[in-house]
Amino acid sequence: MASLAVTVTYLGWRIASTLNPEARWLSLAFLGVELYGAIGFGLFVFSLWDTDHVPRPRPRQTTEHHVAVLIPTFDEPPEVLLPTVASSVELSPAHETWVLDDGDRPWVKEMADQLGAHYLARSDHSHAKAGNLNHALDQIDADLLAVLDADHVPQPGFLTNTIAYFDDANVALVQTPQDFYNRDSFEHRGAYCEEELFYRAIQPGKNRWNAAFWCGTSAVLRRQALIGVGGVATESLTEDIHTTIRLHRAGWRTVFHDEVLARGLAARSFAEYHGQRFRWGTGAMQVLRSEHPIVGRGLTPEQRISYLFTLNGWFESWRTLAYLLIPMVVLFTGQIPIRASLHTWLIISGLVLATQQLTMVLLGRGWTRWYPALLFDILRMPAALAATLRLLIPGHGRFEVTAKGGEGDHREIGQVPRLLWLIVASGAGAWAWAGASLLGLTPTTYASRSAVLVALGFLILQMVIVVLAIARILEPAFASERRSSVRMGIELDATVDDQPATVHGLSLNGGRVIPAQRLLRTASEVDLVIALDPPVAVRAQIVHQDRRAVPPEWAFVILAGQWRERAIIARALLVRGYRPSRSRHETAVARPQNSVDAPGNANRWSKADPDPTR
Repeated sequence: MASLAVTVTYLGWRIASTLNPEARWLSLAFLGVELYGAIGFGLFVFSLWDTDHVPRPRPRQTTEHHVAVLIPTFDEPPEVLLPTVASSVELSPAHETWVLDDGDRPWVKEMADQLGAHYLARSDHSHAKAGNLNHALDQIDADLLAVLDADHVPQPGFLTNTIAYFDDANVALVQTPQDFYNRDSFEHRGAYCEEELFYRAIQPGKNRWNAAFWCGTSAVLRRQALIGVGGVATESLTEDIHTTIRLHRAGWRTVFHDEVLARGLAARSFAEYHGQRFRWGTGAMQVLRSEHPIVGRGLTPEQRISYLFTLNGWFESWRTLAYLLIPMVVLFTGQIPIRASLHTWLIISGLVLATQQLTMVLLGRGWTRWYPALLFDILRMPAALAATLRLLIPGHGRFEVTAKGGEGDHREIGQVPRLLWLIVASGAGAWAWAGASLLGLTPTTYASRSAVLVALGFLILQMVIVVLAIARILEPAFASERRSSVRMGIELDATVDDQPATVHGLSLNGGRVIPAQRLLRTASEVDLVIALDPPVAVRAQIVHQDRRAVPPEWAFVILAGQWRERAIIARALLVRGYRPSRSRHETAVARPQNSVDAPGNANRWSKADPDPTR
């Protein structure tokens, strides 16, 4: 409350005393950017004030509801889809698992049959994922529908910890956080993930106002409620939030259950990240245009404010762009947007910024990080700007599935958006122009040299962040890869043709084996038994020897099929491999690595982490 009071006082002072009539348009533009930021800050406070509004029910091992788990899929490879199906069929309580294949792939049906799941395809592939789910609504008789994206592996409590909410006949949706097991993805930076603040603080805060919304995966929905609003919305690219608005208008209640109960694959390259954000932003603009959640009928005032906060986030990039451009305009033109003592403005604005940052840290409940947040503001900006412009363009747009499991046949370094290069070039030009102007070599004159130095300081700081964002895009670690499976840095006992051995870097497709007593022949097929829980016996082929390793090591691939055996590996690595983390409500994954399962890249693995708690 103190930070809100300081912010309002600052803006009152800015409006009353600091507008510069000699630089009217720049002064008004700067004030407008600050006003917009203050509104966003107020929405942040409103949304995160209370994140513990809904009591958590006890886990339910049985239910009278008929439950079905739906896994829509289109073109995901086996190493992505299989862990989700294998873990889903093992969930409690009793339920059906349905694989909704929009790719018409015979191997998907074979895998589903062997793992005990049902298979459903359709001849009409219209409306992408939304159409796929609506087709399942017509075919599957169930009371509760759990929806999982093809890459989201459910944990054992996914159903037992969520179905008790549906004892309330008014509950239509229970959403859980999205979390990711490939923590070396593009959107991860150390322990930071760009989406954590939203899923672990913002969404729980929406429970207070019955405004939590469906995020497409890791959720359970009441079939009756979906049918009552005409099924999953097909008029936008973000069918999840679009459908939730209709559920809220129909009087249904939604709940966010703040416990990680499924983990998926985050965008691993900038191309995936940019495409995903552009699709989400475009869908948000379509929702704004078609549903009018801020001014349309049927929503409570609190729900309108909550949707305003969420949808407003896509326009934040315009404020980011403005803050990048204003120092350049000052340096190129010599105009100063504020008429006040420089020291006074720096002290007062610094106090406002400090109180706002402290508030965001406190309300963020430990999920905020200022530097990564600034970095991802820049990385997200090109996609968000392009998406918000779609608000002016009618039409549905094309649904593009976020690539999972690899992209193409070659590793390609990320392509930097031209906007970022243009900003760097403009910043360098502004810096050079300012230097020349201070030497009297240009027509630009500066009324206050100290104001110029402040503008130069802000510009340099901003350019450093932009350059760091470009460097992240160009990092080889985030280059696109061929189809790959997540390898775990673990070491396991094994036997090769009944001889003792050790397996490293195991994935669903293969790994590395060190025989204890004899050498192996490349291209030979072997019987490999791996000491998982339970042990798994697979038929594998030796594809490559690492001649640099001591003792000798061989890469192997698991031969095609063997769905049940791969399912055991998937559950061992991606479900039973999790260990306790910092949150009392969740578990953390053993450290994974993305590696390409191809002979030429078979040496890309790591040995066991000596610290098993990492």
